[in-house]
Amino acid sequence: MGEFDLIKRYFDRPELRPGPDMALGPGDDCALLQLPDNHQLCVSSDTFVSGVHFFEDMAAHQIAQRCLAASVSDLAAMGAAPAWFNLCLTMPSANTPWIDSFSEGLAAQANACGISLAGGDTTKGPLSISIHAMGCVPVGQAITRSGANVGDVIMVSGTLGDSRAGLHIMQQNRSAKDYLSKRFWNPTPRLHLGQWLTGKATACLDISDGLVQDLGHILIASGCGAELNLLDLPLSSELRTHVSYDQALDYALNGGEDFELCFTLPLDLVAEAKAYTQSQNLPLTAVGHISAELGCRIWRGKKSPYAPPQGYQHF
Repeated sequence: MGEFDLIKRYFDRPELRPGPDMALGPGDDCALLQLPDNHQLCVSSDTFVSGVHFFEDMAAHQIAQRCLAASVSDLAAMGAAPAWFNLCLTMPSANTPWIDSFSEGLAAQANACGISLAGGDTTKGPLSISIHAMGCVPVGQAITRSGANVGDVIMVSGTLGDSRAGLHIMQQNRSAKDYLSKRFWNPTPRLHLGQWLTGKATACLDISDGLVQDLGHILIASGCGAELNLLDLPLSSELRTHVSYDQALDYALNGGEDFELCFTLPLDLVAEAKAYTQSQNLPLTAVGHISAELGCRIWRGKKSPYAPPQGYQHF
C-alpha cells in the first residue's frame, strides 16, 4: 500500500473529524482552519518515541489513545476547547493490521475529546509519533502558569500516582486491562474542568512529569513558593491496594503522566469549584497553598518536612 492510499484508507475518515469544521481538511498541502471570532489558537506539540514514552509491543490502539490524550491534556491546562490536531507517524513498515488498530484507537480518543485530524505526515523509520494539538480559547482567557498569588489554594483533579503504578503493571504484562493499567494507556484529559476554570484559576498546568516538578513550573513562572500537605494527596483505592502507602505517596508526588490538572485558585472560589466537580463526578482536592517564600516545602504533618526524589527528567 502506498503512502497516499494508506492515508486515505486509515486517516481520512469521518470518525476522525468530530471537532469543529475545517475550511479544508486532510488531503491538500495544508489544512485551512477558521477560528471563531474573538478567539485565540492554542497550539501544543509532543513527540512520543517507542521505548521511551510507550512500549513498542503495546497494542497499537493503546499507543494511539495514550499519545493523543497526552497531547490534548495540554489544551485542557490552558482552558482551551479542542479543535484540530496534526499527526506525524513514523513506522518501520506499512503493517496493515497495526495501522488499522492504531487508526481505531485514534478515532476513539478523538471522539472522546471532540478533536479533528487536520493533517500530518507518514514516514518510514523507527516507531515514533508527533502530535500537534490545537484548541480555541476566548481572547485573554487562556490560563497560564504565571498568575499564582500568595494565599491561593493549590488543587488537583482526580487521583495521583495511578499511571505510574499502571506502568509498573504493564512492564510485567502488556495485555493488562485493570484500572491502573488503563490509567497509563488511556488517560482522561480534564477538558471540561479546564474550560470551567477560565476566569477563575490564577495558574494551571497538567501533571505529566510529577506533581512536585510540574508545580515547580508554576512557582518559577509566578515568582512564589508553596506549602504542600503530603497526607492530603488524593490516592485511589486501587493504588493503595497495589503498593504500600509510602510507595503510593511517592508515585503521587513524582510518578507523572496522570494528566490531571494542578491549578491555583483564590480561597473564595474553592467551594464553587468543588461543587462543580462533584456534579461532574470528578474528585477535586486541596493539597496546599501558595506562599511568599520561594521553593516548595512538603509536610508530612505540621512539623515533619519531607524531601522526595525528583520527578521525571527528559535529559
